[in-house]
Formats: sequence, C-alpha cells, structure tokens
Amino acid sequence: MRELRILFMGTPDFAVKTLKSIQENFEVCGVVTAPDKPAGRGRKLNKSAVKVYAEANNLKILQPTNLKSEKFQNELKCLNPNLIVVVAFRMLPKQVWNFPKYGTFNIHASLLPEYRGAAPINWAVINGEHKTGVTSFFIDDKIDTGEIIKQKEILISKDDTAGSLHDKLMHLGAELAVETCKAIQSKQDRTTKQPELNPKQAPKLTKENTQIDWNKPSEDIINLVKGLNPYPISWTIFNEDGNEKSVKILELSKSDEIIKAVPGEVILNKKQFLVKTKDHWVEIKKLKYPGKKALHIKDFLNGYNSPDQLKLNA
Repeated sequence: MRELRILFMGTPDFAVKTLKSIQENFEVCGVVTAPDKPAGRGRKLNKSAVKVYAEANNLKILQPTNLKSEKFQNELKCLNPNLIVVVAFRMLPKQVWNFPKYGTFNIHASLLPEYRGAAPINWAVINGEHKTGVTSFFIDDKIDTGEIIKQKEILISKDDTAGSLHDKLMHLGAELAVETCKAIQSKQDRTTKQPELNPKQAPKLTKENTQIDWNKPSEDIINLVKGLNPYPISWTIFNEDGNEKSVKILELSKSDEIIKAVPGEVILNKKQFLVKTKDHWVEIKKLKYPGKKALHIKDFLNGYNSPDQLKLNA
C-alpha cells in the first residue's frame, strides 16, 4: 500500500467538493490556486473558492502566477508531493505534471474523449446529450488527451440546465477523485489510452457562440438556453422600432402556436411572449435587459410598453 502525499490544484466551486473529499481520506500537503483578482467597483481582491476552503481548513496555499518560475519549482520541491490532483485549473507545464512519483491526474467533467476543452458541461446540454459523466486521467503534454484511469456516468434529464448538471457532476467528480486516489494507493491504477477519433469538442464560450439564432429549430434553441444557464446566459437582439438592444434570455419553452411567420417574429400579449423559430414557436419565460434585473415574463409584461414594431434579429 502506497503512502500518498497529495498536492491539490483547482480554483472554482466545482473543485472545492473534490478537495474536501480528498482531505477527508488522504494527506493533503498543499493547495495551488489562482492568484486573488480585483473585482467589483471597489476593486477589492477576490479569493478563489478553493482558497477560501483551504484557509478555513489550515491548508498550505500557493498562488503562483508562473508555474515555470524558479520560485514555484522550489516550493514544489519543498512540498515534495508524490501525487498531484487537478480539478478546473490551468494547463500545467511538463516540469510540474511530471514531478510527482505517482503522476498527476485531472478530473474532467465529461466522458472523454468526448467534450475535451473548457466548457464540457455547457456543450453537453447545448448539444442535447442524454448522458455525460466525469473522467479521471493522467495529464500529458496535450489538453485532455492523457490515459484514462476511471469514469463515472450520469443521465442528463430534460429539465437539466448547465447549472443543475454542474452540481451533479461536482459531487460525482469528488467521488471519482477519491476512488482514483485509492486505486493509485493500492497499485490498481490501470489505464486505457484514449481512442484515436474525432470527438465532440467543448470550446470556450464566446459572444458569438452564445447568441440565439432564431433560424434554428426550437429544440436546438431551447438546449442552447439551458446549456448557458446560469452562466454566461444566451442572448439575442431586440429590435424595438428600429432601436437595437442586447437582451439575455434565461428560460424559454416550446409553444403550441401554429400561426405562420418568419423566424424572429414576435407575438406579444398580456400573458405571453412568443417568438417564431425555424419549425415552431417558443415562449420566453425569463429575460434580462441591459442594466436591469432578470424578470419572469409575467412581471416583464406588466411593466412593458409595447412598441409598434418588435422583432428579434434572426
């Protein structure tokens, strides 16, 4: 049985559950997380979720800006971990992931090789997948391509958003991380090479790929909205009497309306806000105007002065 001395690397909330579970089962010699960043009007330094947890649990904290720096390399040698666990952190240089005796593994929120990249949870929902999961794999010199250690599957329900699926995978990932550590500890960490194929990717979310295209089928648009909720949120352009406004769409559903129209046309009344897509109509349930708070459609319509012409840019 191996004695593990684990260095944990991570930054957001998603990583905290895994750190907690590992700490409850193994020795954690230190935590590496992102440097504090100024946020808000006062530009107050904001700590990462992992740092907040580490401070509360008296764990050694490192916040390097350069993972290749001599200072960080010396700190790594002083801590002398024999295993590094990574969850939602940045890409590591070889001198870091190759340092520990038993390797460096990452927890990725997809069933690799599918959905390699920055936003696997979002893209699984956007693409209408019926299942996803988490994967532990040994890091190599490319992104999300290392040999797979273990995987755990989960079904995606029709009501799941990126937010709800994130929380499910957060707990599943923590379970997998502990199982993977135990496998390494007991020398049962057999691996499988990722197959050579052209898998679905999970690229970074941008202004361009989060905009709603009303020329697409309703199901695709609904999945996009769910896959971007609660962050970064899908958006569209409202054209109100020739004035364009960028409006965020947080929730919508399919409608039974059958009136013929072109994509982007609107039906607006005291109870409903309907938009025509390629094949059907959808009903906007929740939206957010620039500089305003998010509103359920009933509250929005109660205070909305309808222009003579409203169209959503398709």
